[in-house]
Amino acid sequence: MSDSAPSAGRIRRLAETERAALPFCFDGTAYSGLDGDTVLTAVLAALPDLRAAEFGPGRRAGFCLMGACQDCWLWQADGPRLRACSTPLRAGMRLRSAPSDDWPGTAP
Repeated sequence: MSDSAPSAGRIRRLAETERAALPFCFDGTAYSGLDGDTVLTAVLAALPDLRAAEFGPGRRAGFCLMGACQDCWLWQADGPRLRACSTPLRAGMRLRSAPSDDWPGTAP
């Protein structure tokens, strides 16, 4: 990305761009973060937000960025939640912005 190119995400990388790329999937779309990124950093480098707000029409993008506020919860494709701001990105992660239909409390 050139210095004048707009960033698609909320975060724009200015340094350390030569680290190894780690592919991951978020809501069915393939993206790539960098080795050493947290899940939050990788997602927000690609997208403007993480998920829909629970109580209103807004979108959420993390708040405290240190694991204290509960704002950056995401789901792994196989079910378990994770805190995006404190979880290191791993190659091949499959992440979701919303729980699956069989997540406790989401079934009709």
